[in-house]
Amino acid sequence: MLFSDILGQEHIKNHLTQSVDNGRIAHAQLFVGPEGSGTLPMAIAYAQYVLCGNTNKENTGGNAACNLKFNNVSHPDLHFAFPVTTSDKVKSKPVSSYYLEEWRQLLKEQPYGNLFDWYKLLGVDNKQGQIGVEEALQVVKSLALKSYEGGYKIMIIWMAEKMNTAAANKLLKLIEEPPSKTIFILIAEDEEQIINTIKSRCQILHFPPLAENDVKKGLIQQYNLEDSVATKIAHQANGNYNKACDLVYQDSEDIQFETWFIFWIRSAFKAKGNKAAIHDLISWSEDIAKTGRETQKQFLQFCIDFFRQALLLNYNAKELVYFEPKTEKFKLENFAPFIHGNNILEISNELQDAIYHIERNGNSKIILTDLSIKLTRLLHKKSQA
Repeated sequence: MLFSDILGQEHIKNHLTQSVDNGRIAHAQLFVGPEGSGTLPMAIAYAQYVLCGNTNKENTGGNAACNLKFNNVSHPDLHFAFPVTTSDKVKSKPVSSYYLEEWRQLLKEQPYGNLFDWYKLLGVDNKQGQIGVEEALQVVKSLALKSYEGGYKIMIIWMAEKMNTAAANKLLKLIEEPPSKTIFILIAEDEEQIINTIKSRCQILHFPPLAENDVKKGLIQQYNLEDSVATKIAHQANGNYNKACDLVYQDSEDIQFETWFIFWIRSAFKAKGNKAAIHDLISWSEDIAKTGRETQKQFLQFCIDFFRQALLLNYNAKELVYFEPKTEKFKLENFAPFIHGNNILEISNELQDAIYHIERNGNSKIILTDLSIKLTRLLHKKSQA
């Protein structure tokens, strides 16, 4: 993957290529950016630039055979670690090397994909993956070997915030003092979840969301869309190219999430003093609880974003509103007045708490039912004059 294949982020490309050209490569780097901003493709392009001796952001002047290996993401000096869990394929002690075939499929089909896409590809949406101590031992073992082509070895750790404490402690010394010509690239969406002892040993590079124009250009180039269609999707994607690609196929999980959310909201509005609506909320909680934990967490995050968009609309920040609900007879402008400064913090905190408890294997049905009852009260809370 070349730098020229990656959307936008020109200042980061320039920084990375200049650091290589000037011989100033940090041995441990942390790429932090929101979903769909291109952190993983950038890390792979950077690895290709280093390992193949490329110049000018292209494969000109580089090693042609090396670049060919990168076309299939199969260079022997490029290593990966990413969250995994047990599956039909791997019954115990799962590590990334058992899932390389699926990993290469994700990189080919969805290089901007998120953790939800990865678990869906593995068919383990009802489980939560992690980078565990077995993975850390595998990383130590892989990097102890000499490089295949006599140059650098590069270890890319994707979604590093999913590294558990035991794995982090195991890798700490190696990240601080890696073998000669060894580079660690950690990739994360939420750096606060990475332990400070790991963070302090990395050079941190922050990726902003993609510019709307860059998303638009990518859509036109990849899908041959009309300019007006690409512009609309790019606006809705809000800097997330993965979401933009989903919207092209109308395959975004957000479409299903919107249906769930609007049914939930309508039931919560009716529930005050209405037994039938309370039963609807309980049935809704049961239905959502039947889905996988990752789906539940992703949905609740969608709810937080939806409430935030309603708040922005209520306070006339229309230029920041990118949601366009597709559900019949539901208008964001009609819903917006119910979300205000007197209830948004409580709503957001309740949703964050629900995500926290689901992540820690709490009973989803109880968590969602409790959340629904609290939401009924909060939606009817009056705005302060």
